[in-house]
Amino acid sequence: MGYSRADLNALIQSQSYAAWITAQFAISPIQGHCDWLIAKGYDDPTYINNAQGLDNTIWRKLISSPDALRQRVVLALSEICVVSVLGINAQWRQFSVANYLDILQANAFGNYRTLLEQISLSPAMGYYLTFRGNAKANATTGSQPDENYARELMQLFTIGLLQLNSDGSVKTNGTSPLETYTQADVSGLARVFTGWGLDTSGLTSPFPPDIQRRPMVQTANRYETGSKSFLGVTIPANTSASDSLRIALDTLFNHPNLPTFVGKQMIQRLVTSNPSPAYIARVSSAFSNNGAGVRGDMKALITAVLLDPDARDATLAAGPSFGKLREPVVRFLNWARAWQATSPNGNWAIGDLSDPATRLGQSPMRSSSVFNFFRPGYVPPNTALSALGLTGPEFQITTESSVAGYVNFMQQAISGVGVADVRADYSSLLAAAPDAAKLLLEINQVMASGQLSASTLSQIQAAIDTMPSASAANLQNRVYAALTLVMAAPEYIVQK
Repeated sequence: MGYSRADLNALIQSQSYAAWITAQFAISPIQGHCDWLIAKGYDDPTYINNAQGLDNTIWRKLISSPDALRQRVVLALSEICVVSVLGINAQWRQFSVANYLDILQANAFGNYRTLLEQISLSPAMGYYLTFRGNAKANATTGSQPDENYARELMQLFTIGLLQLNSDGSVKTNGTSPLETYTQADVSGLARVFTGWGLDTSGLTSPFPPDIQRRPMVQTANRYETGSKSFLGVTIPANTSASDSLRIALDTLFNHPNLPTFVGKQMIQRLVTSNPSPAYIARVSSAFSNNGAGVRGDMKALITAVLLDPDARDATLAAGPSFGKLREPVVRFLNWARAWQATSPNGNWAIGDLSDPATRLGQSPMRSSSVFNFFRPGYVPPNTALSALGLTGPEFQITTESSVAGYVNFMQQAISGVGVADVRADYSSLLAAAPDAAKLLLEINQVMASGQLSASTLSQIQAAIDTMPSASAANLQNRVYAALTLVMAAPEYIVQK
C-alpha cells in the first residue's frame, strides 16, 4: 500500500517481516465507512439518490488508516469478490457499498467461509448480481430463478471454471480440461438464492440508509422449497432457506479448487502475476489447513503469500517472469502514504479517478463489470509477455491514453496543486533537494523499494541537475520533478 521513511526505519531497526505482519494483524481499524458517512451527514435525505461521500471514505481509509496490510487485503478482496457502485440501482447506494467494504474489512483477517456468507447476504451483492427479490420458478409463466449470482459465486468467488491441481495446473481427462460445474449446477444453485430481500422490519418508506447495512432476509412465498441439486450435492425439499444457504456455501467452501483458486489470485494481487506451481501449492496448502486444522484462515493465507521463499527471493525477483504491474490505484497510494498525505478539512475529496485520459483509469469500487478492472488470466497481445506465455492482468487497463493520463495526473497531484483538499508533506525531501543524487536516493528507497537502477537514476539526476536551486520555490520544483519522473519510470511501475 505504501510506507513512509518512519515506517521503513521501524522495520529495519526492530522488526522482521513476520513480526511486522503479526503487528499489522493486531491493529484495530479506524472508523468504519458507514459510520463515517453518518458522521459527515451523508445520511441526510438529500443524498438518498446518489453516491456522494463514497469515494471520500474509500480514499480516507486507504490513505490514512494505520492498518495498512488490512486495507491492502480489502483492496485485493474487492477485486476478487467484485461489487461496483456503477451496478447498484438503489437508494443509498453509497451506504450499500460502504457496508460491503466494512464486511470485507471485518473478514480480511478472519475466515473466508464467514466472508462468503456475509457478502452473500449483503444488499450490495443482492443488487449488483441481481438476486435481491429473486423468485422461485413459476410453472404457469415459465419463469426461472435469476442465475446471475449462482454463476459468478462459482466462477469468480470460489472454484473457477476448470478443475485444478493444488499447484494451479488444470486437471484433464487426458485430452481436455475438466470443468468444475455445468449449466445444471448453476440452475440448481440458483434455487438457493431465491426469496432473499431487504430487511425492512420496523422501517417506513422512504427507508433510511440503515436498510443497506442489514443482512438480507427471507420472503417465504418467493423461496424455492423444492430440492436443489448442484456439484453432486442435493438439498432435500422443504429445507429452510438459511440451512440451504449454509449447505450451498459449505459445499463451495470445501470444494478442492477453492484454496488454489483464491490463493493464486491473492498471490497475483500482492506479489507476482505468474507464481510458480510450487508457490501456488504452498499457499494452497496453508489456506486448506492453517496448521491447526482450520480451512480458509485469511491470516494463514496472507502470511503464506507474503513470507513464501519465492516472495522474498531477490534473485528470483530479478528474473523476467517475476513481478507485477503496480495497478494505478496502488501507485497513487504509494505516493500518498510515502509522503503522509492528509486532508486538513477531513473531507478526502479526491473523487472518482476512473477517467484514463485525465486521472488514473481506475477507482476503487467502480469496476465496469463483475470481472474486475482486469482479469487474472489476461495476456497482453503481441508483447514479450505473450511470447513467453505469461499473464499480465493489470496491462488490461494499460493503454496509450492511460499511460499519459496517469503521468499527467500524478504530476498535478505531486505539485503544490495537490488533489482536491489532499496535500503531501515533502519537508524531508526539501532538505535533500539541493543534492539531486541524495534526493533521488531517498525517493528510490521510500517510493520504489530501491528498484530503480543506477542507469535510470543517472538519467533522472541529469534532468534535475538542470533545474535551479537558489530559492525555496526552486527546491520545491526539483522535488516535484524528481517524484514525477520516479513514478513514471518502468522500474517503479513494475513491482519486483
